[in-house]
Amino acid sequence: QVQLVESGGGWVQPGGSLRLSCAASGTIFSINTMGWYRQAPGKERVLVADISRGGTRNYVDSVRGRFTISRDNAKNTVALQMNNLKPEDTAVYYCSLKQRPNEYWGQGTQVTVSS
Repeated sequence: QVQLVESGGGWVQPGGSLRLSCAASGTIFSINTMGWYRQAPGKERVLVADISRGGTRNYVDSVRGRFTISRDNAKNTVALQMNNLKPEDTAVYYCSLKQRPNEYWGQGTQVTVSS
């Protein structure tokens, strides 16, 4: 079993920055992918960015160049640095850890971008 605990959400004005962090604990395999998803009101949960244990990053087009995902394998943590935030980035952000055959989720943290 794996537990994920997120932190760092909040409210920010357009153009501002936030940093999300997630710590994983439990039975963690040597091969896994950690990432961030988001779910806006009335919409499906979608991938924002993920990163393999080897450091391969993947971003959705709408955040590329504004968001940066990073991880610390020794600490089993993943972070999402979000710059130049836009109102359309408003959503609940969920940390994810995928290790076959399972995927685990955090409880979610709210990010609100508005003036």
